[in-house]
Amino acid sequence: MRIDAPLLEGRFQRRYKRFFVDVELDDGSVVTAHCPNTGSLKGCLVEGAQAWLRDSQSETRKLRHTFQAIKIGRSWVNVDTGLPNKVVRAAVEAGQIPELTGYASVRPEVKYGTGSRIDLLLEDDDRPPCYVEIKNTTLAEGRTARFPDAVTSRGLKHLGELTEVVRQGMRAVQFFFISRADVDCFRPADDIDPAYCAGLRAAAAAGVEVLAYSSQVRRDRLAVAEPLEVLLD
Repeated sequence: MRIDAPLLEGRFQRRYKRFFVDVELDDGSVVTAHCPNTGSLKGCLVEGAQAWLRDSQSETRKLRHTFQAIKIGRSWVNVDTGLPNKVVRAAVEAGQIPELTGYASVRPEVKYGTGSRIDLLLEDDDRPPCYVEIKNTTLAEGRTARFPDAVTSRGLKHLGELTEVVRQGMRAVQFFFISRADVDCFRPADDIDPAYCAGLRAAAAAGVEVLAYSSQVRRDRLAVAEPLEVLLD
């Protein structure tokens, strides 16, 4: 997916009040930007790290800029949770995710479960529908991507709803979009949210498919990259 909005590059200073970040530009000025990520961003908020801010070019928006990515080590990490669903949808429609090909239509944000909306619903006359829940993942330890980076009761609820989809004879996929390229595998973060991780294993045992893909993070592009080994044991 192309990102056409202009970018500012600076140095990350701090995150506060959950939705605010300060980034220092090369001229010494400080821009306060919106942080579109409700997670903890554990391991990604390194003071002095290079950061990208997306410029909305709006003169009326309260915070004109959006915190888009930060460089950790040698790898850029996408922090904008509003982008992965669009990226995965585009990749599915382009046939770039082999496990999710063969469907005639792809619909986003379809109501299901108990007051929930599935991120993508794949449908075709010749097969059962496929419900795809997408989780943006920024946390990594070494070369291992991990999720979640904070306790997520909402994520656990989604796993239960995906399990019910399978019970009804349809297909369900928990898709982890790893918002960085410097990883080789995925493993649930039991030390952060053991209930969610137990729920993920139970869902997988019940037939929910678990996929994880790394991504390419560029100034003007965010794209699905490589499938990762999923380690649930």
